[in-house]
Amino acid sequence: MLGNDRSHGLWEKTAPPPGPCTPLTGVERTDVAIIGGGYTGLSAALHLAEAGVAVTVLEAVEPGFGGAGRNVGLVNAGMWVMPDHLSEVLGPERGQRLLDLLGDGPRQVFALVERLGIDCEVEKNGTLHCAVGLDGLAEIRQRQAQWARHGAPVRLLDAAETRARTGSAAYVGALLDARAGTIQPLAYARGLARSALTAGARIFTGSPVRDAQAQGGQWLLSTDRGTLVADRVIVATDAYANGPWSQVRTEQVHLPYFNVATPPLPPGIRETILPGREGAWDTREVLSSFRMDRAGRMVFGSVGALSGTGAAIHRAWAYRALRRMFPRSAPARSGRNGMGGSA
Repeated sequence: MLGNDRSHGLWEKTAPPPGPCTPLTGVERTDVAIIGGGYTGLSAALHLAEAGVAVTVLEAVEPGFGGAGRNVGLVNAGMWVMPDHLSEVLGPERGQRLLDLLGDGPRQVFALVERLGIDCEVEKNGTLHCAVGLDGLAEIRQRQAQWARHGAPVRLLDAAETRARTGSAAYVGALLDARAGTIQPLAYARGLARSALTAGARIFTGSPVRDAQAQGGQWLLSTDRGTLVADRVIVATDAYANGPWSQVRTEQVHLPYFNVATPPLPPGIRETILPGREGAWDTREVLSSFRMDRAGRMVFGSVGALSGTGAAIHRAWAYRALRRMFPRSAPARSGRNGMGGSA
């Protein structure tokens, strides 16, 4: 997007086109204004519009431009921290409420995809949290025990079953979470946007909010070319926030993450790597993730940015890592079927 083929890469090349949206011009009126066209903003717009509320989304670039369109596409049922940690920080009542919401998240996403007919390469076969060494094995055992106390369908796999499911001998075990799965992330965001438009929501793209003023019980939201008057505002900008709600950005830790993709693998190789089409990541502190897309490409990622010399450095690292973990999968070094971005 914006002329940068590394920002959304493969996801932009394989996602359905975005729906018809234009910048905000002049003065418009709405019941609820939503700032940001990512998963949160688009889902809120969809559900409000379906409930008969006049809702308008103001998006700085286009739906899915931020983290929603750049991530790995793992639909997880938890957070990176251990489940019990949430109750320790938030207290038992709020911690449990958050765990329930997180645990039910994938089911909600998959149900929405099915109801709306969103074409986003959905796979509902779970995810694998792969253990590297004995420390990694201890970590996933602890995570399994904590989730099990909450009745979650998570199961420890030994080294042999992990190898059969991943196609790699690099791991000593894995935690299979049957609630989770994968999607094509930008395709999902664009599908939410099209569904919200169909339900009656309005989405103005290329419309970053420059100023927000509360006057007489209403909000006046100013963009480069127009003004939106709203009774209520939902701020859904997340880490890409700028303008009046830029503090949302400063309250988060920014960790660049890149993905590269192989060419479509030959069927004989494709059937040996993630044959169940789970998404996977490992327990390393600087973690790696891997998954397959619909065309049989291996999408492989880790921590790092593709700006400057990073593209060549990380592409070379990914090649070496793929050769080590999946000797038959890595493409020739001259291959440039890559994708990248930061969520």
